[in-house]
Amino acid sequence: MIQGPSPTGSPFGQPPAPGAGVPEIVIGALLVLIGLWSLAKWMHTEFAAESTRDRVLYAAHATSRVGLWFGFAAFFFGLALVDEPSGFTWFLVVPLALAGVQLITGVALGQGHGRGNGSVR
Repeated sequence: MIQGPSPTGSPFGQPPAPGAGVPEIVIGALLVLIGLWSLAKWMHTEFAAESTRDRVLYAAHATSRVGLWFGFAAFFFGLALVDEPSGFTWFLVVPLALAGVQLITGVALGQGHGRGNGSVR
């Protein structure tokens, strides 16, 4: 009986080699550790907000910075654990979106409230 291609992608129906996802899991674990370190750092960082706007921007900024590490970790874990990794590449949009939020909130926090009255910081 002839079988079709296996879900692992091998043309001979062989399972993937043991340990094929080990590098991705190691990289993902390191990124999780960096994410936990970043979370601890941002939890202990003082921020004297002048308004609710600044508090919200700072919270979004810190969350996106921490989430970026966890997003990359999830990407590497997904590459290691998903049967068809080429279908998982869409997940790169998540870290890119978090990087965009980080950029926008960083610029907004850097400008402060002085942008409307013509003052220069």
